Amino acid sequence: MNQNPQTAPREDELAERLRGAIRQGDILNDGRMPPERALAEHFGVSRARLRLALGLLQEDGTIYRRHGQGTFATPPPATNADSLRHLARQVTPSDVMEVRLEVEPALAALAADRARPQEIERLDQLMRATLNLSDPDAYEAADDMFHYKIAEMARNPLFLTVYESIRAVRREVAWTSRRRTYHAPETLQILGEQHMTLNDAIARRDSLGAASAMEQHLLTVSKTLLRDRVRKIEIDL
Repeated sequence: MNQNPQTAPREDELAERLRGAIRQGDILNDGRMPPERALAEHFGVSRARLRLALGLLQEDGTIYRRHGQGTFATPPPATNADSLRHLARQVTPSDVMEVRLEVEPALAALAADRARPQEIERLDQLMRATLNLSDPDAYEAADDMFHYKIAEMARNPLFLTVYESIRAVRREVAWTSRRRTYHAPETLQILGEQHMTLNDAIARRDSLGAASAMEQHLLTVSKTLLRDRVRKIEIDL
């Protein structure tokens, strides 16, 4: 693309325009962004300049770029998502929470040690998006992004792959979508407050505090999930 460099937006300006388009959902398809060629044409910039702007968005956690999968404004699907569908039909809520309680406190501790300053700022934004929500679907989406960011901040590709597998299984099982129906506003408030505690520990670089906060949060999630399953059985009866 031939373009006058004097009239082209700076990378930070282009990055801000991209953020705005992402917030509005103008350029997304199920959380996925268009290919670079289409994005460059849409914004009237060269692909080289677009890549620089996308790099800024990736650094602050606004987007996720995965080789062979594309660019996402929401956490990308696991690379082995298809193979996990059979497993998802076999697991129970207790199975999932048992694994999460082993994996995610460790991820939170590593995130506290390894997060970059701009990532901590982004995590704070994601945490605030989980607060004061009464809509269970909105909470689930915000919660998903908050927890995924912590896993990414741990900077361990093997750990991230394990977490992505857990996330993929949770998205496939029927009881995950059913539990949204029973999330009371007071429960969402408690979970949001626990996100604040966890976020603060990571921001303070308190790895032990972050691990403890994550464990307490997941224990609350586990109790809520199992209680809601009992309530669902009682209603069905």
